[in-house]
Amino acid sequence: MATAACAIVEDRVEDTLHREFRQDVLTGLSQPRKAIPARWFYDHRGSELFEAITRLPEYYPTRTEIGILASASAEIAATVGKRRVVVEFGAGSATKTPLLLDAIAPAGYVPIDISGAFLEESCDALRRRYPGLPIHPVTADFNEPARIPAALAHHVRLGFFPGSTIGNMEPLAAADLLRVMRATLGSGSMLLIGMDRIKARGVLVEAYDDAQGVTAAFNLNLLRRINRELAGSIPVEAFRHRAVWNDERARIEMHLEAVRDMHMEVAGTRFTMSAGETIHTENSHKYEPRGATTLLLAGGWEPCRIWSDPEGQFMVILAQALGSDLTA
Repeated sequence: MATAACAIVEDRVEDTLHREFRQDVLTGLSQPRKAIPARWFYDHRGSELFEAITRLPEYYPTRTEIGILASASAEIAATVGKRRVVVEFGAGSATKTPLLLDAIAPAGYVPIDISGAFLEESCDALRRRYPGLPIHPVTADFNEPARIPAALAHHVRLGFFPGSTIGNMEPLAAADLLRVMRATLGSGSMLLIGMDRIKARGVLVEAYDDAQGVTAAFNLNLLRRINRELAGSIPVEAFRHRAVWNDERARIEMHLEAVRDMHMEVAGTRFTMSAGETIHTENSHKYEPRGATTLLLAGGWEPCRIWSDPEGQFMVILAQALGSDLTA
């Protein structure tokens, strides 16, 4: 009975996500400056490609953050304490999760991710590694408040948001997300979050436009997903990947640039694009400690510790939830 109920809930989540995907794509392609939110990169194939990106020599954030988490694990554990429930937002393959679970002896683990199939694969691996740890995956969009499973609801929580995913959002949306996390995690909670730092243009562009073309494949996979799930006729071969550093806004921008004029349809709606026109697919904002502190405070979190690598490329911040009267 419980399994059937869970299946019904998952089907409803999938239906909701499909409607939101359709709306975001149709709205984004109808704008004078076309844009599709980065959240839709992560179907199963997109998740696989992103994991491949994290292993590329040009892509420094993953290995640098892992190094920080490993070196700071004892300090993190001392500050956080034991028996918290770890709630990971956008868990993906949960590559960095064992570093945290090993350090703090949690009461349970709740990964939240939009890609249900990929999430289940990750949880199966973690269940084998931690056979006594309660693991309750939640297939959902973490941009909305999530319900913690009843079996773990009475424990104080530690949010985990690695990978500088917060940088994919405009600052206003990022602050909104942090408030949503505050609502999900509740009073007395803490948040461990990774943020990428500003650095040389060349290093940044190479990290998002690698020599092997994996990031390009990741970007183009969004068009393939649209064709598959939204009855699209987008000529994928007519687009190329572009990564641009916007110094004024301190962010890397990813675009899909049309290499020729074209007509296409998505979900029965016709669109045209001219050569040189782009679809803006992702931002990756970079922060320094003062800017990161301001953002966290706006979202209801007060930083209590900041760790960085020796080269100052990346930072991991531990923050405490502000007053219990704060709501999303």
